[in-house]
Amino acid sequence: MPTILIEGYKFRFYSSDIYEPPHIHVIRDDKVAKIWLQPIRLEYNRGYNSPTLNRILKLTETHQRKLLEAWNAHFGQ
Repeated sequence: MPTILIEGYKFRFYSSDIYEPPHIHVIRDDKVAKIWLQPIRLEYNRGYNSPTLNRILKLTETHQRKLLEAWNAHFGQ
């Protein structure tokens, strides 16, 4: 499972995600959010408060290109 560490958050996707549009699972402690990458939008949030979630969305936007490149490299697209 490819994981990119950004400011203490694990940005991860799973091989079983191949049939879904590009997205990332952002994990820290016992919290997780699923974020679509094109366009960037929240699918679900389990445990993050609003300020933290906004920070995660900004990090996703800042690193969108790198995250999409990792997705495409993993899935051979």
